[in-house]
Amino acid sequence: MADDLSKRKLRMAQIGGGPGAFIGAVHRMGAQMDGQIELAAGAFSSDPAKSKRMAAELYLDPARVYGSWEEMLKAEAAKPEDERIDIVSIVTPNHMHFAPAKMALGFGFNVVMDKPMTITSAEARELKAVVNKSGKVFALTHTYTGYPMVKLARDLVKQGKIGKVRKIVAEYSQGWLYQAFERSGDNKQAEWRTDPARAGAGALGDIGTHAANLSETVTGLKIVELSADVSTFVSGRPIDDDANLLVHWEGGVKGVLHVSQIAVGEENEISLRVYGDAGAIEWKHAECETLLLRHPDKPVELWRRAWGYAGAASACAAANTRTPTNHPEGLIEAFANIYMNAARAIRELAAGKARDAVRFDFPTVDDGLRGMLFIEAALKSSKEGGKWTKVGG
Repeated sequence: MADDLSKRKLRMAQIGGGPGAFIGAVHRMGAQMDGQIELAAGAFSSDPAKSKRMAAELYLDPARVYGSWEEMLKAEAAKPEDERIDIVSIVTPNHMHFAPAKMALGFGFNVVMDKPMTITSAEARELKAVVNKSGKVFALTHTYTGYPMVKLARDLVKQGKIGKVRKIVAEYSQGWLYQAFERSGDNKQAEWRTDPARAGAGALGDIGTHAANLSETVTGLKIVELSADVSTFVSGRPIDDDANLLVHWEGGVKGVLHVSQIAVGEENEISLRVYGDAGAIEWKHAECETLLLRHPDKPVELWRRAWGYAGAASACAAANTRTPTNHPEGLIEAFANIYMNAARAIRELAAGKARDAVRFDFPTVDDGLRGMLFIEAALKSSKEGGKWTKVGG
């Protein structure tokens, strides 16, 4: 008898997220928040002892804790259908995204993975082909698109509430790498995120892809070309830590995208402003429950999460809201929305149902490829003195 996914939780294995990791724990919390997914297995570190230690803290069955991701995927694929995992969550440094994802999909597992998707666009194109061939769900955690008010912003733009889009301003600023903390010997995150071999790109990959994806998701417009000034301010750092870009989107839309990890005192300053010929919208991560809708001839509208009017304007915003007004939802919930929607999609595909826009509302492999094309175009443009450079299709 076929395994009926409608009658049980989906079983997840995680690659990465061991002792000292940050984002792995966030993924685990998000994945399990809605009771759709349970953590069943893991290869949490390249060090088997650390992997076992992490598993013990999570009360996992020792028999399903592995010393390597290759061992785990092969062992889980060999299990009976009603025992093996359904989802692989990949939360490793960037250079270890492509190979585990490709193998997991090849074994028939669904994948949820941290961004940027790969190290190169060539890897991204190959992975897209693998995803398409597999027929499995692949979700990329461009987390900020998981916020209900970002989904509302996207739907208001689509409904023409601001008219035809003219200009976009996207920002993501941090200050945590304003000094060479990667050389201190005790900052694991700084160490690998500033290593080109493991990270690929620096600020452009780590946070620039978020800003670019946010702009494309909300407006529905792809970046077509850009002029970039990419910098490394910290002496001796072999990777970018700041970038300022002039950007052209589809339809003649123009604007600015800037990212920095040396903006002293900034935490995670993310904002998006979209100007149309009849109005404008503004969303800030620091005030993630609020969306501003501006008009040329009347007061600014302040839209708030969880009110009936927000849900009436956006079914996706309503479907990704959990708590009543003035009970804040934040980063963990945004992660949870991606996992929740991926889980819904997995169940519906298994049941042979048609794709529903509300349930299949998460970043995909296409977003991952767009991110890599954006990074490569920005680096190329900057090396050529800010030359306008096409973002490949």
